[in-house]
Amino acid sequence: MVVEVCGFFGVYLLYCTNPRYQGRIYIGFTVNPERRIDQHNAGKRCGGAWKTSGRGPWDMVLIVHGFPSDVAALRFEWAWQHPHSSRRLTHVTRRKTRERQFDFHLRVVAHMLQTAPWCRLPLTIRWLKQEYCREFPPGLEPPLHMPIAFGPVRAVKDTKCAEPSSPEEKVETTKHCSVCLKTFQDGDEDIPLHCFHPTCTMAAHMFCLSHLFLEKEPNHILPIEGQCPGCKNLILWGDLIRHHKGCYGNLEADPTSSQVKLLLFFLDLCGLS
Repeated sequence: MVVEVCGFFGVYLLYCTNPRYQGRIYIGFTVNPERRIDQHNAGKRCGGAWKTSGRGPWDMVLIVHGFPSDVAALRFEWAWQHPHSSRRLTHVTRRKTRERQFDFHLRVVAHMLQTAPWCRLPLTIRWLKQEYCREFPPGLEPPLHMPIAFGPVRAVKDTKCAEPSSPEEKVETTKHCSVCLKTFQDGDEDIPLHCFHPTCTMAAHMFCLSHLFLEKEPNHILPIEGQCPGCKNLILWGDLIRHHKGCYGNLEADPTSSQVKLLLFFLDLCGLS
């Protein structure tokens, strides 16, 4: 089953299956993984990278997605490609003599997912091909809010994700912030977020809710999770943002395979984009 994701920004790892170059890897950024692997295998004249052109076929085996913007994904891509040039990855040891490129870059990305600022983003680590799947090194497993998913993924336009719900599915939410209790005003810069649980009517200003979620982490700007002030359920910040963007209906039923997207507007206001 192909999982469809809107607002897609991903960083992928390719593995060369050509016997002459077998074992080589390539790391890149894409907004459309299906199109991008076709370009790589078709050569640079069709949009593929010159480093992969004429050396295929290539398999796209792993992709990290859920970045809030192309800039955030491109920064992740560069650090994954150049771990020893990144000031955030000085703790990552160099490739060992007998360590394969594939295993080395898996070790690097494992460290990255535990390193700020990436460790707080609502990312998904997706194995696209089961035969390449590996366990993360002991002690370097992804944070609990980053699911490990399996199977192909397809990028779709935001308009397809934002289909309105049926009348019977709509729940009238409160007209005031559940945190500061102020009434929502048209034109507010601090946009309201709504709980996505079916019977919950909670609505709150984005900054009010983020401050509530960060009460135990006052030194951070970006929340990971928190308790809904309405229904009291524990919810991921990324799920709230995706619901606001109209993409929550695409979350997979399996909680280990969910994908969430952070709102670029929030990062812009916080100066993190």
